[in-house]
Amino acid sequence: MFLVVFRNRKRTDIDAAAYAADADAMAALARAQPGFLSFKSYAAEDGEVIALSEWADEASARAWGRQAEHARVQGRGRAQYYESYTLFACDQPRVHRFGPEAEA
Repeated sequence: MFLVVFRNRKRTDIDAAAYAADADAMAALARAQPGFLSFKSYAAEDGEVIALSEWADEASARAWGRQAEHARVQGRGRAQYYESYTLFACDQPRVHRFGPEAEA
């Protein structure tokens, strides 16, 4: 598994409808990519967002990063949507499980 964590803050003047449309399109496109495993996003009360995507391997995650439409939307994100962001990526994360999912 290869894990990507996208930690971000959106601009105060964001076009929320345009962002939502791009986010929905990117979610659908990512799900269609080879090696895609999952995506979830969480928002904190202070406005920070953490988005987690899981990929089968590093090559799959990097291919997603180079996907043409994704790259175009990333540019729009830097120009119009995000105040700041940090991307964390790692392979072979240490995984500890507890609960019913640990039994599967």
